[in-house]
Order: sequence, then structure tokens, then C-alpha cells
Amino acid sequence: MHFTLRQLQVFVATGQTGSVSRAAENLAMSQSAASGALAELEKQFDCQLFDRLGRRLQLSSLGEEMLPKAAALLDQAADFEALLKGQAGFGELRVGATLTIGNYLATLLIGEFLQRHPQAHAQLHVHNTAAIIEQVRHFELDIGLIEGECRERDIHVQPWIEDELCVFCAPSHPLASAQNISMADLAEQAWIMREAGSGTRRAFEAALRPHRRQLRVRLELEHTEAIKRAVESGLGIGCISRLALRDAFRRGSLVPLQTPELDLHRQFYFIWHEQKYQTLGMREFQSLCLEMTKGLSSSSDIQLKPIA
Repeated sequence: MHFTLRQLQVFVATGQTGSVSRAAENLAMSQSAASGALAELEKQFDCQLFDRLGRRLQLSSLGEEMLPKAAALLDQAADFEALLKGQAGFGELRVGATLTIGNYLATLLIGEFLQRHPQAHAQLHVHNTAAIIEQVRHFELDIGLIEGECRERDIHVQPWIEDELCVFCAPSHPLASAQNISMADLAEQAWIMREAGSGTRRAFEAALRPHRRQLRVRLELEHTEAIKRAVESGLGIGCISRLALRDAFRRGSLVPLQTPELDLHRQFYFIWHEQKYQTLGMREFQSLCLEMTKGLSSSSDIQLKPIA
């Protein structure tokens, strides 16, 4: 072989960050060492892996083609090293989850995974759908759990379990005791919504599309808990996953609204890069997720035991 795994590590980290200095920092090496490794790799094969755009490096066409292959080689090398250490092929698992899944499911799922496989190490990154897709596309995450559709090239999408959005309000709101609320009623209300780019916002807007209605959005927030607090305080009504509302509905601090004209069903998905090497950790984590949801019709039916 005329390249080293260290050279590949520098190449992949630089491709992900667009910066040799940030790649060096991530790999705990000096910037000069990282620059030397990258330059030597290009010199050995008389190729250009990056286009220099000022201080930022952008993958060349060859670099774009090489990045998934290099990332897969590094993943296989990590599995090989784990086997040599007697760790049954479990290395680091990098999971990304959108906010609803991340806040209400992913932590407990990863906790169960680590209890079953104590030799494994996991990271959980929680962002909106667009950010998780982007991180998977750049191999910064091994697997993503998302609540919005993904049509990106090179991203493999697999359905997981159905989810349901729910329109809700405070118990003191005038609609709290209403039955079968119409679109006209909804259009008159002030709304507290998730931000643009979130899976929840996209799913809600898709449900509205056939009705050609514009709602009065009073406030946009990035976190479901903040939306729940704002609705509880009487600022307006909201629409988020029923999964995120279970406890509030049990306590009576929030009230579900019946909206028969809206189809608020959507899907949760697994995503990973099509050229991503499927590590044992990835396969085991996905199997665990499917096991936990087997036979259930909705995410709000999931019962997860607390982490010990």
C-alpha cells in the first residue's frame, strides 16, 4: 500500500471540516503534521483532492469520489482494531436524531444499547432534519433517526415507525372544549410553531397544503419543550408530535384538539450514506430500534424502560 490510515484520517477529517487546522484539532495532531500527511498523499499519487478557496478547502471531483471510500476503509479498520482488542467489533457509534426523536426516544434507546453492549461507545447529536441529513451526507454521523422526508442523492432511507402530529392548546383556551375543530377555526388562532427546516414544520405544512389555508404564526421556536411552555402560558396553539405530548396530556397541563380535516400522520426514518460501511454497532442499534417498536402502530405507543 502506498498510503497510510493516518493519511486517510487527515483526508476524511479535512473533507468534513473544510480546514486542515480543524482536522488536525479533531485528530489531536499538529497542523504541520496534518498538512504534511495530506500533501504527501496527493504527491504520492500525483493528484489533487482539494480545491483551495482562500483559507477554505473544498473537495475536488476526485476528492468527492474518494471521501465515501476512504470513510468506509477507516470504519472497517476501526472494526478490525476492536476485534483485535477483544471488543467483538463494537467501536464508536455516532447517532444523529431530530429533536422529537432525540429528546423523547434516542437517549433511552442508546442507553439500552450501551447496557447490552458495555464495550461500545456512543455519541448522540440532536439537530433538526436538515442538519442531520447534512451530517450523514458528510460522514460525520453513522446513522440518523429523522422525522422528515429525505430525498438527497446517496442517502439511504428506511422507514422505521409511524408518528402522529397533534394540535393542542392550554386547558383555558376557548377551543379546549370544542369538538371537531374546522380549518376556519384553526385559521383564526395564533400559532406557536417549530422553525422552518424542521421535520415537524414540513409535515404540518404538507397537511395544510390541500386546504390552501394560511395560518397566523405568532412565534417560531426550535425546541418542542419551549413550544409546550408557550402554549401552556396562553400565547397560542401548537402542533408537535403526540409522542412529545404524552406526559402533558396525562397531567392535564395541555389538551389535544380534534382536527378531522387534517391528516397529521407521518413517518420516522433511519438514514445512512449509501456508501457507508455498515459496522456491527450500526446493525445492532438499528435492530434494537426495530425490536423496541415491533407490532406498534405509532411512536406514542412506545414504552421504554428508564436507564438504570
